[in-house]
Amino acid sequence: MHVRTGGSDGPVLLALHGLGATGAVWDGVVERWPGRWIVPDLPGHGRSEPLPRYSFGALAAAVAEAVPAGTPVAVLGHSLGGVVALTLASGWFGVRVSGACGLGMKVRWTDEELARAADQATRPAKVFGSRDEAAERWLKVSGLHGLVPVDSPVVDSGLAEGWRLALDQAAFGVGAPDLDGLLAAARAPVILAAGEHDPMCPAAHLPGDAVLLPGLGHNAHVEDPAALDPLLARLRAG
Repeated sequence: MHVRTGGSDGPVLLALHGLGATGAVWDGVVERWPGRWIVPDLPGHGRSEPLPRYSFGALAAAVAEAVPAGTPVAVLGHSLGGVVALTLASGWFGVRVSGACGLGMKVRWTDEELARAADQATRPAKVFGSRDEAAERWLKVSGLHGLVPVDSPVVDSGLAEGWRLALDQAAFGVGAPDLDGLLAAARAPVILAAGEHDPMCPAAHLPGDAVLLPGLGHNAHVEDPAALDPLLARLRAG
């Protein structure tokens, strides 16, 4: 996997992006973390190699290799990355998780939604006629349209040579998470959070103690990184 690290001595944050995005979406958040941070591109995204088959366990196992052995980490994940964060919190993958936060996780899926995702996973990657066309498609797929300018380096992180997305289509077939099972298996404190106006993760789909971020949508960490400060503080506290 492609992994970026930075920050100063102190607690370690592992930040995991959502489906279609890259680790670049965390730039505004990690600079607010008072310690070290680890930000990978998930397998099949950005500059990371694809997996033979996508499952939450396979993604967690791959991410675990990016964490130094024995190092306690707080894990913050968005959407798909949130599911991986909770999967790591089980302790089954050898990562010492001190706390995990799932932000904007889609936890309820209809049969129709799963069928559409499975169909998308079988389609070949499309080659576009220009960077702008590819950029527009990436912004739509990652849910960042209107939040990130077309000419942003964040967009470049999601594009590959030949004006196509740096995304393995097969990743769309990862399936639906078992939230109850993940919460039951967690060996570390878990925080669930979502933007107040997140259509993919409405408040009614989350437990009563979930954190709602006022005025924000699905990509709250991009819309207003400072709004995540209370979540970061809770992750530091463990």
